[in-house]
Amino acid sequence: MMSTSPPPGLVRFNALEEHAALAVLHEACASTVWARRLLAARPYRTVDALYAASDAATAGLTTTDLEEAMAGHPPIGRPEPGDPASAREQSGMAGAPEALRAEMLALNLAYQERFGHVFLVCATGRTGEQMRDALRERLGNAPEREREIVRTELGRINRIRLARLVGAEAEAEAEAKTEAGSEADVEEDRRT
Repeated sequence: MMSTSPPPGLVRFNALEEHAALAVLHEACASTVWARRLLAARPYRTVDALYAASDAATAGLTTTDLEEAMAGHPPIGRPEPGDPASAREQSGMAGAPEALRAEMLALNLAYQERFGHVFLVCATGRTGEQMRDALRERLGNAPEREREIVRTELGRINRIRLARLVGAEAEAEAEAKTEAGSEADVEEDRRT
């Protein structure tokens, strides 16, 4: 018979004092509204329930809430010093050639000028070239379309960070890598 008890990492998260839980949620996503919504729904019986609460909270973020969340993310190719989560998530840029790094810097600046915020992409499992291609493609989006893509990417990032928080990161990172590969295949098919 299968156990119905939550995994140990989720049990620890559920047991955290409110201020400590809010702090770890804020590390996962800089949106105060998102963190408070997840905090209010505790305790979670399953990781999937935590993900569902995260997805619902992300879907309900206002423009201001999204801006707050994006402010917590460094530009692709320039993770914040001392921020292991961003460095790990952006590892596809770690060994990128200087020409690619320079191109990413120029594209990031063009994106920020066009949309007024950092380019947000779930970088886990993506190569530097895949991130560059996504950035190039998204520069042509209408602002409304781009805001919805940002919301989707934020949801993916939040799931990976929550998985890491509760000890289910292997599954979340494998899912992100599969999604990144599938998106690259779609883009390649579109070009041919």
